[in-house]
Amino acid sequence: MKLKLSISMDEETVRVLEESLKEGRFRNKSHVIEYAVNSFLKQN
Repeated sequence: MKLKLSISMDEETVRVLEESLKEGRFRNKSHVIEYAVNSFLKQN
């Protein structure tokens, strides 16, 4: 089950995130954030 979250991010970070979406690397913004958080958690 997935839960909804609301976050605030730096404008430049969002711009880079949106570029990744345009390149087709991720399905949507949620996919980017979930991938980043999971990657972070695996490293720690």
